[in-house]
Amino acid sequence: MGVAIRVAGEADRELVVGLLDEAFQDDPVSNWVFPDPAHRRAKHPGLMAAFTDVVLAEGRIDLAEDGSACALWLSVPAAHHDGVGEGDSGGDGTDEDGPAQLRAAVDPDNERVELIGRLTAGIHPEGRAHAYLWMIGVAPERQGEGLGGALIESVLDRCDREGLAAYLEASNARSRALYERLGFELTGSPLDLPDGPRMWPMWREPRPAAQV
Repeated sequence: MGVAIRVAGEADRELVVGLLDEAFQDDPVSNWVFPDPAHRRAKHPGLMAAFTDVVLAEGRIDLAEDGSACALWLSVPAAHHDGVGEGDSGGDGTDEDGPAQLRAAVDPDNERVELIGRLTAGIHPEGRAHAYLWMIGVAPERQGEGLGGALIESVLDRCDREGLAAYLEASNARSRALYERLGFELTGSPLDLPDGPRMWPMWREPRPAAQV
């Protein structure tokens, strides 16, 4: 599928936040973090804004030219886990206190905002440098058109050329199936959130040129 893609900048912040908020309102993990629908509508945009700010500052956001989809990527160096890893999942990209800071900023009385960061950090692979697909959001009315796959493939092509692995956590069975088609495989054990849904950590080895 031919999708025009550009790198988002600060001027696109509100567009990206709104897109992620809309795309993840009904996601199983977002529903676990914010079980009450009214509370989720109130607090979820702030969580998506915090994530967006991290990646605008420290990573890369690929945006479909028509604003229908976005993908948030971080570059994780080798042997990252005692610092960057927890921040990657927790909200500030480098600080191991990121999950607590995120909770304080977004929803202080909601321990799950902090817990999700700590739990995903705990399963994040150590040792090898990789591209981390933190989030990918597609406008609900555009889902099923191949936009998400096109955004991801544009980065995976670069990973293959550079010999770089990629990693993500799938938050639902439908997205897991997409990632498997793109060459990701389950790594380690799934993460079962307390009284909540399952997440699947997935790793993709770079493909030799002959297989691309």
